[in-house]
Amino acid sequence: MPRFVSFPGLRYALARVSLQDVICPPYDVVGPAEQAALEQRSPFNAIHVEMARADGDVYEAAAARFAQWIDEGVLAFDEPSLYAYEMAGTDEFGTPRRTRGVFGALAVAEGDVLPHEQTTKKAKTDRLELLRATETNTSPIWVLTPSPLTDAISDLGPPDMEAVDDEGIEHRLWRLTSDRVADVTKLIADAPVLVADGHHRYEVAKNYRLERQLTDGQGPAPYDLVLALAVELADEQLAVGAIHRLISGMAAADVLAVLERHFVFLPTDSVDNGIGERMVAAGGLAVLTAEGTWLAPPTGVTIESADMDLDSSRLDVAIAEMPDATVVYQHGWHECADAVAAGEATVAVLLRPATVEQIAAVSHGGDRMPPKTTFFWPKPRTGMVFRRLAAEA
Repeated sequence: MPRFVSFPGLRYALARVSLQDVICPPYDVVGPAEQAALEQRSPFNAIHVEMARADGDVYEAAAARFAQWIDEGVLAFDEPSLYAYEMAGTDEFGTPRRTRGVFGALAVAEGDVLPHEQTTKKAKTDRLELLRATETNTSPIWVLTPSPLTDAISDLGPPDMEAVDDEGIEHRLWRLTSDRVADVTKLIADAPVLVADGHHRYEVAKNYRLERQLTDGQGPAPYDLVLALAVELADEQLAVGAIHRLISGMAAADVLAVLERHFVFLPTDSVDNGIGERMVAAGGLAVLTAEGTWLAPPTGVTIESADMDLDSSRLDVAIAEMPDATVVYQHGWHECADAVAAGEATVAVLLRPATVEQIAAVSHGGDRMPPKTTFFWPKPRTGMVFRRLAAEA
């Protein structure tokens, strides 16, 4: 069963920096403008390592910069620890959300860690090169446990660190006492965990482990584990959003003609905070063009043709008939509506999110959802705690 253990966390020294100035989102959701803003915010912002820029080798530059921060006391090590972590904010539909979990070092082991989603053909070389150079897990993967983890990390008192990010999300971190560490370790060992977010980072951790074993042998080593945030697999702990589709490269009328073969179009008002409830009531997608908005429940034939009882799977049936289309993934209905209004996409298709029950059923059944089906929110911030493999050697 999953091995989830303490590690000597590497954290920012709050006497040297403001935590709010140095944390950043995961690398894969940071756009160019946000990257530049984070770089300007502080010379110690985690973005300078997570997405380093340099005249020469960016990975060597990231490693040198990170080592310098440690040498200068900007980052400092704890004794081996687990850390409770909470994110609280309001989602895109105006609903308050709170997620609480635990940072620890999770063993990379087949059978104990179950993926729930297929990955796209995205190069993993970048993250592997960064891991090789820094020997550090800069950002965590996110896993879900069926064990009652939330109760084990309640009543923690004031946090050791806290910050508010640019989206207004509150991030809090507590270093756990030894008795709570024992409870958490035992709970997570009770059943396999599911990868919620960070599938690519998990694959990189596995590849790095195999790579190091070829040179170092099969003995226990720090690269057997990866930094992970474990959260209870419970509705009240998870805000699961959908990842929508922006379609371009075809005229809107041609896209609609294909979609209408697979979905029943029902005119509706323009998108707003209530679009999610309208989609649930209609039992289907929402389709946006410059000319109008429709709710689009699937036809019976499309339901039978899809591999899974998911909007992403049903939409894939239709997209397979659009060889000239370019499909871009986007979370957030605001961004989708803006893209259509700006002419950046001819059609936007909004999906309903998968449920917690669907995610669990697919993972335990040994299957995977289509790529870009789920968007877990909020995203853990890089810089709350790092795991330096070299410190555990």
